[in-house]
Amino acid sequence: MSGDPSLTRRLTLEEREDVPDGSGGYSAVWRPLGALWVDMSARTGREDFIAGQTRPRVKYRIVTRAAPTGAPSRPRPDQRFREGARIFNILTVAENDPHGRYLEIYAEEGVLP
Repeated sequence: MSGDPSLTRRLTLEEREDVPDGSGGYSAVWRPLGALWVDMSARTGREDFIAGQTRPRVKYRIVTRAAPTGAPSRPRPDQRFREGARIFNILTVAENDPHGRYLEIYAEEGVLP
């Protein structure tokens, strides 16, 4: 990547929490962890046939400031981003530059887990 990314888009990082549903099972609730400023661009897309409907699936490359491994502000593949009603499920997280200043995240929009 040449130069610093343009971190102009605000996404909310969310973590899944299983809570009792009152019937002996659990329901997934997504708890916000905080906002991250990102540079985001669409990469690939396709349509899948899910539950009798055609659904778009688009992958995005997201770059944000780095945080140490284990820090609550460092995204993980079991988390997701939210932007209003849009959901971006995190697929991978890796360092983006040799100095460890930024993270490169690949996420997919269009399918709720």
